[in-house]
Order: sequence, then structure tokens, then C-alpha cells
Amino acid sequence: MNLKLTKKPVFQTSVIFVTAIILFSCTPKPATESKLPAEPAKSDYYVAAYIWPSCHHDERFGDNLWPEGTGEWEVIKKGNPRFDGHYQPRQPLWGYEMDNDPQVMERWIDAATDHGVNIFVFDWYWYDGGPFLESALNDGFLKAKNNSKMQFYIMWANHDVKHNYWNVHKYKDDTSILWNAVVDWDNYKIIVDRVIKQYFNQPNYFKIDGCPVFSVFSVPKLLESFGGDAKEARKALDYFRDEVKKAGFPDLHIQWNQGGGSVMSKEAATKFSNRVNEMGFNSVAMYNMGGLAEDYLVYGANSIKIRTQMDSILNIPLFPCVSVGWDDTPRFPAKGIHDVVHYHNTPESFAALLSKAKKYADSHPEQPKLITINAWNEWVEGSYLLPDMQHGYGYLKAVKKVINGEFDIYTDK
Repeated sequence: MNLKLTKKPVFQTSVIFVTAIILFSCTPKPATESKLPAEPAKSDYYVAAYIWPSCHHDERFGDNLWPEGTGEWEVIKKGNPRFDGHYQPRQPLWGYEMDNDPQVMERWIDAATDHGVNIFVFDWYWYDGGPFLESALNDGFLKAKNNSKMQFYIMWANHDVKHNYWNVHKYKDDTSILWNAVVDWDNYKIIVDRVIKQYFNQPNYFKIDGCPVFSVFSVPKLLESFGGDAKEARKALDYFRDEVKKAGFPDLHIQWNQGGGSVMSKEAATKFSNRVNEMGFNSVAMYNMGGLAEDYLVYGANSIKIRTQMDSILNIPLFPCVSVGWDDTPRFPAKGIHDVVHYHNTPESFAALLSKAKKYADSHPEQPKLITINAWNEWVEGSYLLPDMQHGYGYLKAVKKVINGEFDIYTDK
């Protein structure tokens, strides 16, 4: 049964935040009305910012990973300059707040929606038979009094973690695997049940044509979980779809998250496209825009080449991604100037690139105008919209300017 969404057919759908009609479908069968939104939005663009929910004390693994009790702030604060003019440590304008505090999340939600960001995509983890870093979502976002103002969805960040990856100060040179992201069928079924009951049933969970969106970060680890066999992995995804339908939804919208990457060879591109189709994914998104370079303008140009190639080989929607920057030196003592985006990295340059992504969305009326941004709060990777001591609200204002059409007011619409 082919459940993937193609770019070619046009279907009618309703949306969560707006009353405008978007042409799109999550499955080949006729569209089904989505659930009504909690509150209307002011835009027909879905601007989704990724949330890395590491800045709180995790009950399961916090003592083992970040013993100071402040989550990854412990590492972020220890960032040090590697070259002249290197902005480290990063300094948040609002201080070192816990991301699982509902009052903190309320301010985030207000700031986001005031500036055109209307979806949070939460990185979500499952290690050693249980969840990890869920509190930012469960205790922060879902307990925020104003969370009906925006939507959210989950990206299952099913990647391995080495001991020293998230705290090199504690684990030094220990590169052995702390958590292997492979899951067995028993754990997978628990994950499916938990996600449906705990998140999909929330009124502001992001849905496309009534179908909850679920993003998978590491398709290779998903394959490994089911013996490296694409057919077996497809069976697992179809099981997820069936359970979602039993819960009363028309279907599940499964999103392949490509991470970042670079322009692929012809052979690699064909293999990627075939695998997307074989496993029945409904769309492709990216966690960061790919094409990393020291110069943000080159970084952006590279990302557009990646997007153009992926658009040409996929027959399902590709959602554009724009990154604020890149600097993960707090995690890696050996990294230096060549590993950091540090030229022309300004809110105006970001706005120009976001404007290009918006035009891409406009040029694909058969799919929702969904744009992802890396990220809302990736302090440890130097890519965040939250205000800091260097740019203030500059990046948030850039999003608002672009989404409101104020950036390119002289361009033909």
C-alpha cells in the first residue's frame, strides 16, 4: 500500500492556525478535515523552529551527564574563544533559564508568535528503554498557560551518543558509546503508544490534513533497529500508521529529517530518493540547512544548491530550512576557526536567506508553506533565534520582517 504523498496531485485541506485553504495531502486518498485550531494565526506560513531541550536537570540521566544540575548550560558557559573575535561563551539576553520552567516557556511562546514563529519542533529522545529530555516539552511547553497560541511536533532524535559528546569536560577523551539509539520491537511499540497518547492527542499538535506529523532524524538507525532491512522498517512505520488510525486520526505524516549534509553524487541522490519512496515517507525536512562554510553567505549559497538538488529528485514535499549559524566548539576542544560560521553572519544575511526559503515555499502551492529554522535555542551549536547579548532581538525581528513581507517590499509578489 503506497502511503507516500506526491508533489503532483492537488488536494483540498484545512489548516490548524488559519482559515486559508492549502493544497496538500498526506496520503493518496481524499483529504479529511483537520481538527480546529485552538487560536487563529495571522499568517499562512508555518515557521517551525527546532528546540534542543537540554537546559534543565533530567531526572533519568542528569546526574550522570550534567552533574551541576543545570543541564547543558554547564557546557555552554565553559565555551572559550578559539580565535580573535570568536564569540564564546554565548551569552543569552534573558540569562541561563531552565527550559522546563513553564514561565520561561510562556515568554518563549510570546516572543515566537509575536515574531512569526508559530511551531516548535521538539527534539525527542528514547534511550535505555525510556525517554530522555522530555521535561522541556512535558513540564515546560505543555504546562505553559499560553501554549494554545502555537503548535508543536516531535522529531525523534534517534542518534547514538558518545560519552564525551554532550560533556567533554566530564568524559574527556572517552569516545565510547554511552547510548545506542537502536530500539527493539517492544520498545518501538512503547514509543508509538506514548507518542500517540501523550502528544498527538494534544489539540495544538501540528497536523497536515488531520495527520499528526512525526519526524525521524536518523533513518539509518531506524533501519538498524529492524535488521537493516528497508521492508522491515517499512512494516514498523506501517504499524505506527495503523495505531494512529486506531486512535481516530486519518493517517500519520512521517517526515524524513535529513540533518544537514551537502550536494550528493548522482548515485547517492538516486539511492536517497529510492529509499524515501521505498519506506513510504510523506515529506523531507532538514535539521540544519547543510553546506557548512566559514562564510555565512557561502553557507547559504551551498544550502540552496542542496535544496535545488533535493527538489529535483523527490516526488514528495521538501520543506526548506534556514540556519542562524554554526559554532559547536563548546563540545569539541579540538575545533577551531575553520569549523565555525564567523563571516557575514548577521540578522540581515539571515533575513535574505529566509526570504529565499519563503519564495521556495510560495513556488510550491501544492504543499503547506512550512519553513524550518535551526534553531530556537541551539546555544551549544551557535544557531538560535532567542535574543542574546550580541544581536539582541535581531534574528527574531528578521523573521517577522520576512514573514510580514517587509524584507522584499519591492519584489513582485
